[in-house]
Amino acid sequence: MRPLVTPTPPITALILAGGRGARMGGADKGMQTFQGRPLVQHALERLRAQSLPPAQILISANRHRADYESLGVPVLADALPDHPGPLAGFLAGLTHAGTPLLLTVPCDTPHFPLSLCERLAHNLQAQEADLAMVATPERDARGTPYLQAQPVFCLLRTMLAGSLQAYLQAGGRRILDWSAQHRSAQVAFNRAGDDPQAFANLNTLDALRAAGAGPGAYTADASRASSSSS
Repeated sequence: MRPLVTPTPPITALILAGGRGARMGGADKGMQTFQGRPLVQHALERLRAQSLPPAQILISANRHRADYESLGVPVLADALPDHPGPLAGFLAGLTHAGTPLLLTVPCDTPHFPLSLCERLAHNLQAQEADLAMVATPERDARGTPYLQAQPVFCLLRTMLAGSLQAYLQAGGRRILDWSAQHRSAQVAFNRAGDDPQAFANLNTLDALRAAGAGPGAYTADASRASSSSS
């Protein structure tokens, strides 16, 4: 990767763990165990091991606050009632981040790339965008390749907080609808050597059990993080 034209501003990372866990029967996803540790701890470790490490890490959570705080990072609750989705977590992060940039990741994707932060930051600056979002290679029913946005993996300028608050207050809930209002960079993770399963998530109890059964079961049952909104 070519060096950035200008130094990257400090980045705050936010782990999204504040959803209802509807696909897990209401369980708190971040606290579900995978390979002996809570899913949220895997996300925390991946963030700390990034090639461009964030200056600060936060967790968005609305239940079991003490358990999340025991991981040693600040925990933010949604300011909006009824768990309205990941954008409520985005807003909490944008409001509380003490840096110009906020990186969001879901709590249920334990193998996201260690180059995630660096590649999003590079493209955000190179394209002079307001936000940069992961896109992964997929194929449609006819086998035609296309890029699928993974909107919960996003790097945003924290100056977008006012725009997001207005969108949520108007009843908006979809990340892609809101992001379309701003200059967005789509960052494809389709290079040679990129793990095609890096963004597969564990958002159901069946997927979590399958992940513990071995790589074959993990690949067959895990879904992409684009569906990770609860």
